[in-house]
Amino acid sequence: MNIRKLPWAGARIESGGEAIAIDPLVHFPEKFGRPHEPLPPLSAFGTVRAVFVTHHHDDHFDPRAIAAFCGADVPVYMPAESVGHAAATPLANVRGVAIGETVEAGPFRVTASWSVDGVGDPQVSWVVTDGKRTVLHAGDTLWHGYWWKMARAHGPFDAVLLPVNGAVVELPGLAPSGQPISLTPEQAVAAARVLNAARLVPIHWRTIHHPPVYRETPDIPGRLAAAAAEAEGVRVNMLNSGEVVEL
Repeated sequence: MNIRKLPWAGARIESGGEAIAIDPLVHFPEKFGRPHEPLPPLSAFGTVRAVFVTHHHDDHFDPRAIAAFCGADVPVYMPAESVGHAAATPLANVRGVAIGETVEAGPFRVTASWSVDGVGDPQVSWVVTDGKRTVLHAGDTLWHGYWWKMARAHGPFDAVLLPVNGAVVELPGLAPSGQPISLTPEQAVAAARVLNAARLVPIHWRTIHHPPVYRETPDIPGRLAAAAAEAEGVRVNMLNSGEVVEL
């Protein structure tokens, strides 16, 4: 199994010559300003047989890009409560998945697990296994108390893809909290340790920093390195978009 990091929170996971994508993004939401990294078409990263979406926010669910590259009939899996958000899109094969439910896509078994959204919308993590390796993609979750249950149910993990940008937002209609809506670097390392993960692949960082609407926490690489140095057994693989780690 190998993991190719896609821009922002996206990933392409390959095994046995087949692949799936999680949270692929091409069309950047205008409310976040200009992206701080290129967003190439999905064709730059290779074909996939299914797409998995952690939640319906427009920086994670890009139906136009999915339909354009994969076709309108490609299987797209997302939280059951969010399927209605796909109704007006070009996608014709969107399927809702509940926590604990498993679907099969080629050599992969993919299970919806816990995640907690920073503004209270439905969100899942995806546990992906090919029978030999197991990885977790956690969307843009914040810190929660399900890590231990996830470790017991699905661990140990060969890799966990966790958000690290500790974003603080000021969005229309929401009173500012001043609190991060996604994991900080230190929290991501702590979660990787609790999950008994062999490696942490940071996602959900660099692309967006547009104060005051969306503020990324500072010095992410340095803080990840410092936190990992204090934690036992947590290896951090910092990947640029397009780079691959083989498990």
